[in-house]
Amino acid sequence: MRVLVAGASGLIGSALVGSLRGNGADVARLVRREARQPDEFSWDPEGFGVPDEALEGVDAVVSLGGVGVGDRRWSGHFRQELRDSRITPTQVLADAIADSDVGVFLSASATGFYGDTGDRETTEGDGPGAGFLADLAVDWEAAAQPAAAQARVALLRTGPVLSPKGGFLAKLRPLVKAGLGGRLGNGRQFLPWISLRDEVAAIEYLLDHDISGPVNLTAPIPVRFGEFVSTYGTVLHRPTRLAVPAAALRLVGGDMAREMILGSARVVPKVLTDSGFEFTDATLLDALTWTR
Repeated sequence: MRVLVAGASGLIGSALVGSLRGNGADVARLVRREARQPDEFSWDPEGFGVPDEALEGVDAVVSLGGVGVGDRRWSGHFRQELRDSRITPTQVLADAIADSDVGVFLSASATGFYGDTGDRETTEGDGPGAGFLADLAVDWEAAAQPAAAQARVALLRTGPVLSPKGGFLAKLRPLVKAGLGGRLGNGRQFLPWISLRDEVAAIEYLLDHDISGPVNLTAPIPVRFGEFVSTYGTVLHRPTRLAVPAAALRLVGGDMAREMILGSARVVPKVLTDSGFEFTDATLLDALTWTR
């Protein structure tokens, strides 16, 4: 199988490229600079788009790009940057795939699609929620749809990814190690996490299985944030007794804190589990022990 990956330099993309190659796939990468390696193709979503030669002989395209939503406070300029880094590149890729022989398009999305769902278990059959992240995910997914004229399209609604380096734990790990971990808000908000190795395995699984539409890339057992931090403290042998009031988080982080930290998303991977996918890190303890 020949796979073209956009966003190959990110946390998920770099791990995916390595895993695909280790499993015998022929992998090429789309890069937004001058191509320097034989496996690279330069592209410019805002300019010349995707070069025809990048899609020659390609069986599947995986799109994983996008500026990190938690990188900084959501100013008006940063909100536009978040949209521009996702929607335009996805639309350009989808249009190019529609005019090609590519058979599969896996396009990144996020569990933010569902908004704040409280304690309600949420599956791929649920509609979009309210808020900036939900609106962003709706438009992001819509941008991928033109590819369906030619290819099977699956939308990767990914939760916070747990990795030994980078990702969701990059900011949390030093705090917990310093004994500064604890509850954020009331700590009862659900967190739909997934380990990096299960994220990569799920993407590879979707390349090989006839599954289309939205797919929740989350572990089968979402946990409340208080439990998450407590378990992490146990794994790192550190206390997690501190607490940050919700009001303080909203004051510092604004809408970003309200939607990403205080919002609850009890999202489960029904499509994956119903199709027979098996998680390596089905429990939070498994995942956090691996990332230690």
